[in-house]
Amino acid sequence: MLVLLPPSETKSAPSRGRPLDLHRLSVPELTATRQTVLTALTRHCRSDPEAARETLGLSAGLSSEVDRDAALDTAPTSRADKVYSGVLFAALDLSSLDAGARRRAAAWILISSGLFGVVRPGDPVPAYRLGGQVRLPGVGPVAAVWREALGTVLPTLAGRGPVLDLRSTTYAAFWRPVGTLAHRTLRVRVQQDLGGHRTTVSHLNKATKGRLLRSLLRSGDTPRSLDGLVGRLGELGWRLERRTANDVDVVVTEL
Repeated sequence: MLVLLPPSETKSAPSRGRPLDLHRLSVPELTATRQTVLTALTRHCRSDPEAARETLGLSAGLSSEVDRDAALDTAPTSRADKVYSGVLFAALDLSSLDAGARRRAAAWILISSGLFGVVRPGDPVPAYRLGGQVRLPGVGPVAAVWREALGTVLPTLAGRGPVLDLRSTTYAAFWRPVGTLAHRTLRVRVQQDLGGHRTTVSHLNKATKGRLLRSLLRSGDTPRSLDGLVGRLGELGWRLERRTANDVDVVVTEL
């Protein structure tokens, strides 16, 4: 079982902790690419902060994010599931789960990252700003860099079980499963039902995905197939509508 999550732009910056060490991160096959992206980002932020702010898509009021990125190679770190603090991660609330559910989370979850490619929930990372849509000087589009690197790594990590893809469109571009693995991948879209009218709401989408994964982790069950995964989510009370064999809508009514 593999679960793919997006990161969150909202991050809680560690006030203390061991400095960033790429060799302490999971998936060591990505270390060289991580170093390339990290070096390009910190160099850009140090050499031309104003240009870096534009590259990162930041307003003038967020120029401090550039200063933070400039010092990433010595920045304090904490667990990724504590640093990522946006809506999805708040709803998922991994720290409040029982020990068994946390073990499943550690084994299943990979969080996409413009800086690191993917990380596990317990990996020590700093707060940073690098969206998946950014084009870095000397490196090019971040998504393209990771597409090449992840293409040789994620199929192995996926194993023979199902893949639950909860990524946003931006991070889905980092890696798309192909062949038999594509047939074992379930992509989820959240739709709000307002009296028969369907709409997508960003905040609700993220929160629902966090709650859906939380319920699956708490269930104590590890689905062994795509159909088994769909069936288990239905048993847990989620209203699912299958659009294709590999795409489902999770339909919710709450505001």
